[in-house]
Amino acid sequence: QLQLVESGGGLVQAGGSLRLSCVVSGLNFRYFAWGWFRQAVGDEREFVAAINWNGENTDYADSVKGRFAISGDNDKSTLYLQMNRLTTEDTAVYYCAAAPNGGTRTTEAYAYWGQGTQVTVAS
Repeated sequence: QLQLVESGGGLVQAGGSLRLSCVVSGLNFRYFAWGWFRQAVGDEREFVAAINWNGENTDYADSVKGRFAISGDNDKSTLYLQMNRLTTEDTAVYYCAAAPNGGTRTTEAYAYWGQGTQVTVAS
């Protein structure tokens, strides 16, 4: 059964850190590029970070560059997003997604999505 299950969200104070995980089943982790997106209340879903199938290439939205880090563990079929120096503007539901033809910044490139995990940053 194909599943992408995010975890690790929660409530954190501004300046704090969280690490999100996305456990993948039903897909060969190595055959996809992977991305993290987020959606705040009232906003469209936006790109956060992406990583290619072998982990050699990453891409970040300008708003998180230098604070967030995306990584993947092929053996565990798990995608991670380390988030540091969080601000209230990072508050959103975070989604992991799989792109069969290479990761991009557009949601249309991603064929499979998790259900999301809520991240709330308090001031």
